Amino acid sequence: MQFEVWAPLTARVAVRLDDAVYDMARDPDRDGWWVVDAPAADGSRYGFLLGDAADTAADDPGGGAGGDPGGIGRTAGPVRPDPRGRRLPDGPDGLSAVVDLAALTPRAPSPRVPLQDAVLYELHIGTFTPEGTFDAAAGRLGHLAALGVTHVELMPVCSFPGRHGWGYDGVAPWSVHEPYGGPAGLVRFVDAAHTAGLGVVLDVVHNHLGPSGNHLPAFGPYFTDTHHTPWGSAVNLDAPGSDEVRAYFLASALAWLRDYRIDGLRLDAVHALADGRALTFLEELAAAVDELAAETGRPLFLIAESDQCDPRTTTPRAAGGLGLHAQWNDDFHHALHCALTGESQAYYADFAEAPLGALAKTMTRAFFHDGTWSSFRGRHHGRPVDRGRTPAHRFLGYAQTHDQVGNRALGDRLSASLSPGLLACAAALTLTGPFVPMLFMGEEWGAGTPWQYFTDHPDPELAEAVRTGRRREFAAHGWKAEEIPDPQDPATRDRSCLDWAEADREPHARLLEWYRTLVALRRTHADLRDPDLAAVRVAYDEEARWLTYRRGDVRVVVNLAPEPATIALCGNGVRVLAAWTPAEPPGPDGQVLVPGESVVVLGP
Repeated sequence: MQFEVWAPLTARVAVRLDDAVYDMARDPDRDGWWVVDAPAADGSRYGFLLGDAADTAADDPGGGAGGDPGGIGRTAGPVRPDPRGRRLPDGPDGLSAVVDLAALTPRAPSPRVPLQDAVLYELHIGTFTPEGTFDAAAGRLGHLAALGVTHVELMPVCSFPGRHGWGYDGVAPWSVHEPYGGPAGLVRFVDAAHTAGLGVVLDVVHNHLGPSGNHLPAFGPYFTDTHHTPWGSAVNLDAPGSDEVRAYFLASALAWLRDYRIDGLRLDAVHALADGRALTFLEELAAAVDELAAETGRPLFLIAESDQCDPRTTTPRAAGGLGLHAQWNDDFHHALHCALTGESQAYYADFAEAPLGALAKTMTRAFFHDGTWSSFRGRHHGRPVDRGRTPAHRFLGYAQTHDQVGNRALGDRLSASLSPGLLACAAALTLTGPFVPMLFMGEEWGAGTPWQYFTDHPDPELAEAVRTGRRREFAAHGWKAEEIPDPQDPATRDRSCLDWAEADREPHARLLEWYRTLVALRRTHADLRDPDLAAVRVAYDEEARWLTYRRGDVRVVVNLAPEPATIALCGNGVRVLAAWTPAEPPGPDGQVLVPGESVVVLGP
């Protein structure tokens, strides 16, 4: 088979393959690329030697060979894993392994569910089950199919040091984390999901790599000091050498969609991509994904995470936008969170003064910050959404996510502080609102388990820096160091695993049935999937803490106050489609009585 690698800054490259070393030759057609043909099979271990290491290996080809993964080449210098390697059996500092992709391609056909009709479910493979593997997660997909969601959104699965972590410290963008099950495990999971009628969305990170185990700088200018980010030097998207770097990340994204038959990608923190080119990396990626979708006949999509409140992120390229298909809408989350909890710290301050008004604005205009003053940022922020040309399914709405739960000091979910009734209200606002809904694993039964920040860094200095840094961060907000869970303690990860037995117990079972009811309503009532933001009608009473909205012939009445509320609706002739607590339809005067901390959905 042919081995190839981009290493433009070195005068010599060799590949160490099992017990042999092969010199590589420059590719005459591609500047900076090196190639060689060598006999290999599925599972063969290999890595690259660069510069002096390659010279030494040529003088002593047997040095360190065999039985020493990760440290092979004691006399030959470091052996680097393949930047485009699909499997790292011994972790990011070990050798790559050859993967026979043709033998792994998923067989089950992908579901053809467009984003407009989707209900997403975000999950973390490492804590969705106690086992923390693809195969164990696949065993729970029947629960998601019965819930009625259409897509599972996997948090990052690229290789990172250690066994347990969130996945955002990945260092090998083409690989699959071995403790989860590696490439073969991912293929089995995707096959199982597709067989169950579920699409798969994968969270990928292009804005940085983790602080340990990153070998890319040894190969070429993958990073640049032209820009700096919270993680250090920026990924090189616009400095010299960036053509190949952009091609590297673009090809890795397409590989998930093509080779593993993933149905969509969630792009982490695109606002942190430092890219000054006229044609941005995101535009290139969106165009390539659209081309692949047309080629395969599969409805592939890209979902951005961005804090810019900029509708151009999802505006079609022909209209001057980036052409991504949707973006997370944190403004909706923040307004909803403030309305439910009354919290006002940090970025919630912008929404806390009149949370129902903020919620009403996001439900009709997508962004709360659309050029308005942000006290949290100390400046104006955002840009208005053109409701006449921007469909509602360009935005995802949610009450909880891994970020909004896990970045809290204790990783506490809404269920830790809210009544079942308020959780039911949050579910209704998410699942019958105008945006594509997304749930966070365990939310559907009000999971009592937290979801905390956990790491497993093998480097003791890095582990201590993460531990003390997190405690210092929350000390500024009044927390004591001993109150903050130790990210490196295995118990922190274990506490974050779902307790599946909860789903069969009350009050969890009742809440789970409520979620199933709401998801079914969204599927059977086209009005709840109407993309017209301008058609959403909202009324609310900030002091009385009720809010009602209309989507076509469906009306939703939410009472967040502990006392019952009598709310006047326009017109009558409606019936109760769903209610958290028993409710009567509006009387002849159009008034409906909603119990405290409850919600009713009405329709024709």
